Amino acid sequence: MITAVPVDFPDSALAAEVLDDLARVEASLMATAHPGDELFTEASRASIAAGGKRFRALLVLLAAQFGDPKDPRVIQAAVAIELTHLATLFHDDVMDEAEVRRGHPSANSRWSNSVAILTGDFLFAQASRILADLGPEAVRIQAETFNRLVAGQLAETVGPRPGQDPLDHYMHVITEKTGSLIATSGQFGALFSGAPAEVATRIAVACEQLGVAWQLSDDVIDIASDSAQSGRTPGTDLRQGVQTLPVLYALRATAQGVAGQTAGSQSDAEAAGQAAAGRAAAGRAGAAQAGQAAGQSNTDRRLHALLAETDLTDDALLAETLALLRTHPALAESRAHVLRWTQSARNEIMALPSGPAQAAFLALCDFVEKRTG
Repeated sequence: MITAVPVDFPDSALAAEVLDDLARVEASLMATAHPGDELFTEASRASIAAGGKRFRALLVLLAAQFGDPKDPRVIQAAVAIELTHLATLFHDDVMDEAEVRRGHPSANSRWSNSVAILTGDFLFAQASRILADLGPEAVRIQAETFNRLVAGQLAETVGPRPGQDPLDHYMHVITEKTGSLIATSGQFGALFSGAPAEVATRIAVACEQLGVAWQLSDDVIDIASDSAQSGRTPGTDLRQGVQTLPVLYALRATAQGVAGQTAGSQSDAEAAGQAAAGRAAAGRAGAAQAGQAAGQSNTDRRLHALLAETDLTDDALLAETLALLRTHPALAESRAHVLRWTQSARNEIMALPSGPAQAAFLALCDFVEKRTG
């Protein structure tokens, strides 16, 4: 079992090798974050020491199994990927005005926004130095990745364009901001292990799809799981006003009921009269169905109001919203959405050379599906 990402890989020898290489990545990360400047060292090392799944480094190492995983460039590529990811977290915390990162005070809250931004810039610079040593192709790929990552961040900051479906916008943000660097993780692993070009291309696609699925799985877990199951506080995104996949599906579904109410609202007396007529016409079964529909409509209107108009920093309102979301079809839609992404990744992985590495990637797909519920 890999401790960074709790997945049981079928091949124990591969698991042990990857775990050993992750330790080497970790040591190199700490060494790279020691520039000689005391403040840079303290800020960057604090972020690294706070831990994390090292999911991107894991994908570099697994993808390298399709070539020569002992090529020294593989570890350096994994370090560059993780440094890039860590740099984006410093910048994210400033933009989000976050006070905590992985259970520890964020750099912007501990020092200042300027220190956090400059520390992120420093980590980007350290990643760039490594990539320059890896060659012009590494620099080119990283530049393209960074272009996508920043475009995704900008889209998230600006929000949906007029007339753009918020769900389409959200998926664009996730694919560009999150999926791009995860795709490059797989590509780097294959590239610097000397795997065939077609393998590198296919593993990049699979990793992007797997990365998007992982992020969407987090969205579902934030709504569906309790703290004991997930180790995280349920509704964290809701409390912060972040509209994730289940929320967007719920808003889309409940907006139809709200629009219908606005377009053709009825008085209570008229509704009661129609219900009575329905009972006379259809009997007890029809009455039960009508009552159920009315109850569902009221529930949808309440959920829509909570999601669209309410400050969910209130604990009672947050608990009510979570309870309604957990029984709403939007949660099942979100789980199905995750499965579509994992299945797409699985299709790509099945076309890769068979062996322990392929089996490990398939195990990652299984893990994402299992954690989604």
